[in-house]
Amino acid sequence: MTLGRTLAVARKEILQLKRDRRSLILAFLLPLILVLVFGAAISLDVREIPFAVVDQDQSTESRELVDAFGSSGYFTLHGYLTTSSEADPLLARGTVRLVLVIPPDFRERLASRSTAPVQVLVDGGDANTATIAINYADAIAAGILSPEPLRTRRAVPIRAQSRVWYNETLDSAWMVVPGLVAVIMAIIAAMLTALTIAREWERGTMEQLVSTPVSPFEVVIGKLLPYVVIGVFDVAMVVVLGVVVFHVPLRGNLFLLGGLSLLFLIGMLSYGILLSARLKSQLLATMVALVTTYLPTLLLSGFIFSILSMPLVLRVISHLIPARYFITITRGIFLKGAGLGVLWPQALGMALFAFFALVLAARSFRKEIG
Repeated sequence: MTLGRTLAVARKEILQLKRDRRSLILAFLLPLILVLVFGAAISLDVREIPFAVVDQDQSTESRELVDAFGSSGYFTLHGYLTTSSEADPLLARGTVRLVLVIPPDFRERLASRSTAPVQVLVDGGDANTATIAINYADAIAAGILSPEPLRTRRAVPIRAQSRVWYNETLDSAWMVVPGLVAVIMAIIAAMLTALTIAREWERGTMEQLVSTPVSPFEVVIGKLLPYVVIGVFDVAMVVVLGVVVFHVPLRGNLFLLGGLSLLFLIGMLSYGILLSARLKSQLLATMVALVTTYLPTLLLSGFIFSILSMPLVLRVISHLIPARYFITITRGIFLKGAGLGVLWPQALGMALFAFFALVLAARSFRKEIG
């Protein structure tokens, strides 16, 4: 491998890239759009849950309970109902997600310091929101309905005091945005290089490339270099947007993030070239790159769904997805300030993927010119 021939291939790829507006839009505009849309749209926070009230007691204590729900920030009062039977159509239409039913003897039970149960009807169509709404309702009711003497009398000698580290406000954007760096770059990188060798075949320039003395490895590296530069720029843009627009803290080493991002980019770009060399069609290579990066990265990388809760088969498959490692790295560097001493297993996983993807890409191209 010689540097001169490799750079010549890189210059040729840059010229082709300049003439391809679609690739330029994909390279520079799409990551910007994706991080803004995904960062704003993907939120795991559940707030302002609409609820209705059936207040059969009409007392000061019942109104205090309703006010506690409305002022919590988690619920928004939709209105009052006369009977519980009116709750069904509201829950069925999704107008409200929760109905609070206060019994007629609510005040009397509180005054006698006995149990004062209230009924909470929840729309279970969205199980996640329903579970969170029930937990919110239990917490609010516990603070209102338990008299202080009763709480003291029933207190246990052990009290758990929770303290959240790394994401003190439990803001889902702090979890989502670092993961978006991996998701967006996995898609963009593979799709960009999926066009490279297939473009040569469709434009009839492959014969010229074959006739040159460049080796398959020089072709792959030369075509890789321009997109590595573009990928580094895109990563920097996404990181800046995450910090400036979504206020995600960057507590770790920026140079470590850049180096490990480069390793991830090399792997995904090499995978795109592998598809391009195998399939020879820009459309087909792009579609395969999209399907094989977007869905696995979104579903099996731990970006949204916890890998620990997945079946064993899917947990094993997830080890083949480089975004699994890179998401752990970005969240570790952004939120925890983790260093290479902690993140080296993930770095090793990405390095192995990059090595095998690069070797397979070169071997695939060798078969085409052999």
